[in-house]
Amino acid sequence: MASVAEVADSPAPVSHARANVVFITVVLGMLMAALDQTIVSTALPTIVADLGGAGHLAWVVTSYLLAEAVATALAGKFGDLFGRKRVFQISGLIFIIGSMIAGLANGMTLLVVARAVQGLGAGGLMVTAMALIADVIPLRERGKYQGALGAVFGVTTVIGPTLGGLFTDHASWRWCFYVNVPLAILMIVVAARAIPSIRSAVRPVIDYAGIALVAVGVSCLVLGLEWGGQEYPWGSATILGLFAAAAILLACFVFVEFRAKEPMLPMHLFRSNAFTVCSILSFIVGFAMMGALTYLPAYLQYVNGLSATASGFRTLPMVVGLFITSIISGQIVGRTGKYKVFPIAGIAVTALGLYLMSTMDRTTGFWTESAYMLVLGLGLGLAMQVLTIVVQNTVPYADLGTATSGVTFFRTLGSTFGASVFGTLYSNRLTPNLREALANDPSVDPAAAGSPQLLHRLPYERAVPIIDAYADTIAYMFRWAVPVALLGFVVAWFLKQVPLRDTVRADASDVGSGFAMPDSSDRVVRLEHSLAAMMRRLRTDEVPDPRILAAADSPLTPDRAWAIGQVRMLNRVRGSATLAAIARAHRLPPEVLEPVFDRVTADGYVEFHGDTMQLTPTGLAELERLQEAWRRWLCGYLDDWDCADPADRALLDQAVANIAAKLLDEADRPDALPARVV
Repeated sequence: MASVAEVADSPAPVSHARANVVFITVVLGMLMAALDQTIVSTALPTIVADLGGAGHLAWVVTSYLLAEAVATALAGKFGDLFGRKRVFQISGLIFIIGSMIAGLANGMTLLVVARAVQGLGAGGLMVTAMALIADVIPLRERGKYQGALGAVFGVTTVIGPTLGGLFTDHASWRWCFYVNVPLAILMIVVAARAIPSIRSAVRPVIDYAGIALVAVGVSCLVLGLEWGGQEYPWGSATILGLFAAAAILLACFVFVEFRAKEPMLPMHLFRSNAFTVCSILSFIVGFAMMGALTYLPAYLQYVNGLSATASGFRTLPMVVGLFITSIISGQIVGRTGKYKVFPIAGIAVTALGLYLMSTMDRTTGFWTESAYMLVLGLGLGLAMQVLTIVVQNTVPYADLGTATSGVTFFRTLGSTFGASVFGTLYSNRLTPNLREALANDPSVDPAAAGSPQLLHRLPYERAVPIIDAYADTIAYMFRWAVPVALLGFVVAWFLKQVPLRDTVRADASDVGSGFAMPDSSDRVVRLEHSLAAMMRRLRTDEVPDPRILAAADSPLTPDRAWAIGQVRMLNRVRGSATLAAIARAHRLPPEVLEPVFDRVTADGYVEFHGDTMQLTPTGLAELERLQEAWRRWLCGYLDDWDCADPADRALLDQAVANIAAKLLDEADRPDALPARVV
């Protein structure tokens, strides 16, 4: 575990305009990475009709998700090692390569490989996007930017299937992938100019062995589930060997994690009731959500005869329901501090939604189907966000980052298994169903049974047996998912209710966090974000003195506090501080700043050595007094900061010190300071 002293230095300030350019660039990367999780769902029936290989359909989704999970675990560490800007750009390049290969693929195997390459790039884009926001956006404004980024992440779930349908119907399914290329090139070019180069002050320890073992072990397990009953009999040596290899590799993963210096998934987290229960429930939520999103469009196209575009629109009730309850549950938890009812109710409603969808057939009406999808979405949303909140509330502060990313990892694994298991059930049931349907009418071209467009051009009475074959297959899949959800319902009752921390209650009411977006695994970054969210929620009358200068009994005026903060920060980050550099950072003529720096020099807080400035011992002491004032106020306000664990206490002190420093560093220009000092 990294020591608190190893926290990287703050970046130099950037202008508001440049920060917005960085944010737009980051949004573009997040948009592409999140979009490609769902954009192919409506295109899958057409892809299968063009390329064949219906048995590999699920791998188009699972290969992306698996690779994304691995990249997510690695990208944050690589960002600390090589610089987040560089990792962001390389991830974008990998994403371009994967998108090009996927668009040019002439067979299902190549498409699956290309999707895995895409997933590697997407995982890097997502994790570094969140880190870049923390690097560049001022702490005061970070909440609204992260909320907006969370909203963008959520919106992609809505527009992904619809956009995929539009490309499939009006261009080609290949444009689901080609569209990424110009956007990613633009993102890389803008990033090269706008994003500052920042590297961690320490070399992180990367758990290569743990990441490799869990990736290969899960891949073997998923591959066994995919091939079982299709490529090979369930009792064959190949399938049994894959399952045995998965068991051995995952056991080795656990062994390695117990001994790793900085494990990817610390095993001691499972001693926590909350982490264990929430990980299981996150897996089930991901299982149901991705399984439904992957195969609902197939049902709507094969059974209802909808176009790819229309099938994307028709999944909106599920996504809208998920968003509504995600936001509402987070708001209620933030206000009341009560959370246990939401996972229990959410998993119960999810089970109900899966059961209702298992009753659908070709006679089910539009409004009935929409209502069933809405029920499933409402259930998923009730549980999804709250699970992360609970984990953040119960684990030690030192484990905050790894626990948060751990729950996200289990949800991704659940999504992977959901697409895989649904795919196995789909293929194993569909093959005999179609064989029987075609045997009853040998004059029907088998190609018509594999293409929703060709199927619904047949005379209705000849198409009905094939339509029923698809309806029965997909209903069969949802029936098998119901027991999984019911198991989750039982597990949810074991979740313990404890009082919420102030920091977690603040995060819970953040709308952007309701979309289960990947976040930084750095525990200090996570804690700073939580504290900043809490501070934004405080009413003015809860703050003993809004001006820290007064709270610290400091003789400094606001403009002088800002000036010495700039000198200290530029010396720490860039190695030297000059008046010209500070003026450039704030897009001001140096002449505007000269008077305030003349005053702090005359007062003995700053001294010049040629063009460079240094803080005097008096200036350093005054800054420490201001930081200590913030520390005293925050520590007095948050009762749950009095941890018995010395490591926890040191971590909290470091986060408070970082916030105090950043609030000084990010103060507005001197002409605006009197009204808006910390």
